[in-house]
Amino acid sequence: MNQTDAGSKKSAIVFGGSRGIGSAIVRRLAKDGAAIAFTYASSASQAAEGAAAIEAAGGTAIAIKADSANIDEIEAAVEQTSEQFGHLDIAVINAGILMLGDVSEVSPADFDRMIAVNVRGVFFAIQAAARRMREGGRIVTIGSNVAVRSGFPGSSVYSLTKAAVATMVKGVAVDLAPRKITINNVQPGPIVTDMTSAHLEQIVPLIPLHRAGDVDEIAALVSFLANGEAAYMTGASVTIDGGLSL
Repeated sequence: MNQTDAGSKKSAIVFGGSRGIGSAIVRRLAKDGAAIAFTYASSASQAAEGAAAIEAAGGTAIAIKADSANIDEIEAAVEQTSEQFGHLDIAVINAGILMLGDVSEVSPADFDRMIAVNVRGVFFAIQAAARRMREGGRIVTIGSNVAVRSGFPGSSVYSLTKAAVATMVKGVAVDLAPRKITINNVQPGPIVTDMTSAHLEQIVPLIPLHRAGDVDEIAALVSFLANGEAAYMTGASVTIDGGLSL
């Protein structure tokens, strides 16, 4: 699809969209009719397959290699998206890393890497997207329920980063309100992905609904926050974890 064709529909960028929750969000926004760009850090073949599947279904998708710890690459991804589609309406910041470690063992390098991706990278992805976003745009961050309930050992730094995002969106919401751009934060609990399958057996008994979540359930919530029906909602963090944080 050329730029003129893409200009007639909404466009979106999803940071961290090649696998897991991010991939489900990409598919859902494409199903909703948006032209999609998404970033990936390492798996070029997986990203290419995801984009090709959307194109084969009649949608528009481009995969962009970008490290969310690198501000230049973040900005370049947003620039490429807005130039390819002629505008930007939706940004979803899903990129993040989890590095567990007891408080007595966390190295400065690991601490700095998690801050760089999970906090600094999120902030500058928001900044880059907001600069190019049309009035009335939508920004959604993907946090975690550990911002509310940090219930497992070794999660202190990860929890810190996700709590920072939850607080960050409140301030950003005020800054962007004059342009009618909303920003909200989704906080998933245990979700079935290839990265979590080995740990879910121990966690599921603690969840009041007695199951882990599905990636498509997170994508559905993002879809709602990214459309016009959520225009009066901004600065909020929505926890979706089967009641684990209650």
